[in-house]
Amino acid sequence: MPPRNTFVLDTSALLALRSDEPGADRVEALLLQAKRDQCRLLISFMTRMELLYRVWREEGEEAAREALRLVDSFAIEWVSCEPDILETASRFKAQGRLSLADCWIGATAIVREATLVHKDPEFIRFKEIGQEVLRR
Repeated sequence: MPPRNTFVLDTSALLALRSDEPGADRVEALLLQAKRDQCRLLISFMTRMELLYRVWREEGEEAAREALRLVDSFAIEWVSCEPDILETASRFKAQGRLSLADCWIGATAIVREATLVHKDPEFIRFKEIGQEVLRR
């Protein structure tokens, strides 16, 4: 089981926070804990891309760039492509059960031994990923 103080925020968690959806309070609490060095927050580079394109598509380029500026102000660590994450993401994709972005995000949680915080039902069947499912 992942350590209790390391979390990977999925795109769905950031979008929940941004739209003040159910679960936003938990994401906000984690951000506050990270700011106080009480936990470690990680975000996959694929989450950055997903956030940018999804907000851009729905609200335009300036809103998308503002969303990234906001996320960049948080006490989080961006995780890029690493060999072990690449290997794990490739295994997930070869199994054909997750989107490409979700493969990278889930692999980040596994390799970094973190709990994935999300609202995405696709992840639930992956028992090897430590998870905290936000309220829907």
